[in-house]
Amino acid sequence: MTTGQRANAATEVAPASGLLLRLVRRQEVAFALIGAFNTVFGMALTVAWLTVLPDAGWAPLAAVPLAYALGITVAFVLHRTLVFRVRGHVLRDFAGFVAVNSGGLALNTALLYLAVTVLHLPAQASAVVVMGLVAVASFFGHRHISFRRRPVVESDGTVG
Repeated sequence: MTTGQRANAATEVAPASGLLLRLVRRQEVAFALIGAFNTVFGMALTVAWLTVLPDAGWAPLAAVPLAYALGITVAFVLHRTLVFRVRGHVLRDFAGFVAVNSGGLALNTALLYLAVTVLHLPAQASAVVVMGLVAVASFFGHRHISFRRRPVVESDGTVG
């Protein structure tokens, strides 16, 4: 790796010194906290859209996508700045973030369907377990897809 490449690689990853990571010290915990916040935020956005949109039959059809669009954007910014602490490649990161979230939705749907219809497990308990499993998978998906960066090679040849 040339000196220029090392300099470029070094600027891609920000130090893990964000306020949230300084408070909790574990990336996994920070991820869960942001996820919990975003879940509540998404619910509040949906209710807000249902409140401000005209009282018409199409309001729910608009409220959910509007809440999702704003919620996923806020989640992306929070995860990017407070959890994974990366710089550069914003559009690539956002595309990966949306892809991982979409994959999580598909996985959640498929696993819950299998748990309830094939394994005949209780729906509510299955939903909680499946959502937990998908949250863990999403963490690794975001770490290795959405916010993936090449390791930084230090001037002494060590990987940082």
